[in-house]
Amino acid sequence: MNSFALTVKCTSTRGIVAAIATFLAEHGCNIGDSHQYDDFETDTFFMRISFRPETGATIDQLTEAFEATASEFGMTYAFHDEDQKMKVVLMVSRFGHCLNDLLYRWRIGALPIDIVGVISNHLDYQKLVVNHDLPFHYIKVTKDNKEKAEAQQMSIIEDTGAELVVLARYMQVLSDEMCKKMSGRIINIHHSFLPSFKGAYPYKQAYARGVKLIGATAHYVTADLDEGPIIEQDTVRVTHAQSPDDYVTLGRDVESSVLARAVHAHIHHRVFLNGNKTVVFPASPGSYASERMG
Repeated sequence: MNSFALTVKCTSTRGIVAAIATFLAEHGCNIGDSHQYDDFETDTFFMRISFRPETGATIDQLTEAFEATASEFGMTYAFHDEDQKMKVVLMVSRFGHCLNDLLYRWRIGALPIDIVGVISNHLDYQKLVVNHDLPFHYIKVTKDNKEKAEAQQMSIIEDTGAELVVLARYMQVLSDEMCKKMSGRIINIHHSFLPSFKGAYPYKQAYARGVKLIGATAHYVTADLDEGPIIEQDTVRVTHAQSPDDYVTLGRDVESSVLARAVHAHIHHRVFLNGNKTVVFPASPGSYASERMG
């Protein structure tokens, strides 16, 4: 039996949960997991609910039937087949730790995605990607060809039907046009615990300041560089006895795990945009272990 998820976002009002639960019950659906959040500051309601259609109803049938309920409350909503893997394009430059981590999680089934291609502005990881039987696209990026290169990238994304782009330490700034076109569908990992220590050498800055915690931030990409809505963050403790190289090693570990958790949340439709912030519901019991796998 298929497992479906329903995601809902609308203006906060009484009766939303009751209406959704009643609809699912009337259509022979058994609820397995449910999360909701009412943001009183933005007056916005968010909900994600997992269920099994015991009568064999399809997503198209449920979507059509739910329209009356959705219209009553002004909902933005979608039904999702939880067994259908999201198509993902990975992008990388010359730091491969996040790419390697994502490929490993994908290979062992801990990250259930359909990787439809890897794009890079360098050839460093061509062999790695090809050995995974995945398409590798080398697109050189310079100051003079940036617009053409980005058009090639978008062509790959559109031709493969990719629903998500993951910047696994891709070190080129995307254009405002691409950010807007792919709004909410590009995830980046930033090598610092935003908003501190931005720039090219965050771990050297952190070392010079004698910090006790370093971290990483995964966020959606927007036209404002490294200012997009944050999905996931984490930190690791360091001491005065460790070197800048130690910071880099620890930082790469936390970058990899934070990016993987952000991707995991997105592909399971657990992330909702809420202005400049996000609402991220916790993983369902069956997927938590694989999400935390390191």
